[in-house]
Amino acid sequence: MSEENWIKPSEKPPKLKTSEWPLLLKDYERLNSRSNHFTPIVAGSSPLNRNIKDYISAGFINLDKPANPSSHEVVSWIKRILRVPKTGHSGTLDPKVSGCLIVCIDRATRLVKSQQSAGKEYVYFMLFCFCLLLALERLTGALFQRPPLISAVKRQLRIRTVYENKLLEYDEERNMGVFIVKCEAGTYVRTLCVHLGYILGVGGVMQELRRIRSGHTSEKDNMVTMHDVMDAQWLYDNCQDESYLRYVISPLEKLLVGMKRIVVKDSAVNAICYGAKILLPGILKYESGIELNDDVVVMSTKGEAVCLGIALMTSSTIAGCDHGVVAKIKRVIMERDVYPRRWCLGPVAMKKKQMIKAGLLDEFGKPNERTPSDWHKIYINPNVKETSESENAENEKDKRNDDEEEDDGNQPAKKMKIETLQTVQNDSDDEAQIEIPEKKKKKKKKKEKALENE
Repeated sequence: MSEENWIKPSEKPPKLKTSEWPLLLKDYERLNSRSNHFTPIVAGSSPLNRNIKDYISAGFINLDKPANPSSHEVVSWIKRILRVPKTGHSGTLDPKVSGCLIVCIDRATRLVKSQQSAGKEYVYFMLFCFCLLLALERLTGALFQRPPLISAVKRQLRIRTVYENKLLEYDEERNMGVFIVKCEAGTYVRTLCVHLGYILGVGGVMQELRRIRSGHTSEKDNMVTMHDVMDAQWLYDNCQDESYLRYVISPLEKLLVGMKRIVVKDSAVNAICYGAKILLPGILKYESGIELNDDVVVMSTKGEAVCLGIALMTSSTIAGCDHGVVAKIKRVIMERDVYPRRWCLGPVAMKKKQMIKAGLLDEFGKPNERTPSDWHKIYINPNVKETSESENAENEKDKRNDDEEEDDGNQPAKKMKIETLQTVQNDSDDEAQIEIPEKKKKKKKKKEKALENE
């Protein structure tokens, strides 16, 4: 990509022929303009012009998976060859299945979930008998399927949509046919062959399967083999030639070409990477046809994917509003601080940074022993709610009244308890005083009777 292929600020809508621009910048002139003026920042780069380290960490490989090894094994081999921290794939292929396997590297693994749910296309060979055209027509649309006996998922009934099912070639001598099927992610083609045999009444068995498309990436889009990956890494390690590695690995923006785009200003990019809302003042361009809850890709003026989002405004709403949240962030793709921060640049924030460096504030910006008294008047902590003197006085009065009411309500109860305890003690003491003389009188009477008897 040449240096001319990037968006420049202008007062009038630019007249450009962007049909040959790569990746997300293709057909940029067709996007609706909300603002053409912005301040470009010398940061970031075109996806095709990244340095080799960033290019690898933000790329994917359209791999021609061989038969026999599992998808997990292939992904782990690529991780070991390229010496990267993370790898992932866009959908499991059975060990005996070959074809298109998208292997995402490092930062591109954030797109794995979005690619796993994309549609797939397969070519399969099947052993069968007699006419199939009517049966193929019946096996389109939403179908009930149960995974085969040998599968990695729970065998429960599910519904998967088959968009198209065609016969490509038929060999009458061998009773074998070649088919092409466009289906939803998670469709079991082996089960589809069994159902096709049930409809014909003669049985059917899948002989071979190959995936030719995953999402928008097909086997015609720069598909490479495991040997190509090994050779490219060897050439870079020993000859410092990165051209073959750039051929093998494609930038992650290539996976997002089919999504609707929203272009943001350079000053808003890093804020979005930190989780800020995607607001209307930061929007430069937007694509027509955006509806509520549509998946959109937020991109920079250099064609870099910033994040994936869910649209909260339609294209017509964006054109007619001056403020509001355009989209909700679904997954941040770009790393933080690729673009400089454009917040905390006011006088108070700058003074706070200087005080932290001078030791007048701690490392978190909180006051310490050396903090001057004037700082509390200037700085307002947004996390603490400040109250006025009148509110403080009212709060103190309310607390005093509450305390007095509690005291008034609790004192009688305490007095009643104390009085009851005293009365009980007095009663018991009186009874004890009365009983003691009665016992003495009885003893005297007994002694007198004993003396009389003697």
